[in-house]
Amino acid sequence: MTVSTRATALLAAAAFLLPVASLSPAFAKGAGGSAIIKAVDTDNDGTIDLKEVQAAASASFDALDPDKDGTLDAKELKGRVKPATLKQADPDSDGTLDKKEFLALAESLFKAADPDNDGTLDAKEMKSPAGKALAKLLK
Repeated sequence: MTVSTRATALLAAAAFLLPVASLSPAFAKGAGGSAIIKAVDTDNDGTIDLKEVQAAASASFDALDPDKDGTLDAKELKGRVKPATLKQADPDSDGTLDKKEFLALAESLFKAADPDNDGTLDAKEMKSPAGKALAKLLK
């Protein structure tokens, strides 16, 4: 391979990889489906079920509740839930989520991310809008 041919090949490779590299934050978010499954999948079957999601949500709630008052306000939720979602998940309209409300939100997101109703979420389902919202809630 001549220097000119080698340079052309390198430029072609760079032209291909540059757009991919610029998408790396979006790509990393897309890979989050697998990452959250690895973090939550306690039985190591490659999917997460509602029991695993509830356990992870319970642990997340406890970690997000530094004052241990049993509720999470918007500040404690740290952007994991959009304001409209917080309002919808807060049936008593007190501006906070208690653990029961937080777990109910996790369950509703799980069910929304499970269109085939098989009771498990795989990496593809975790890339859906509901799956991404669930991952954000559990992070």
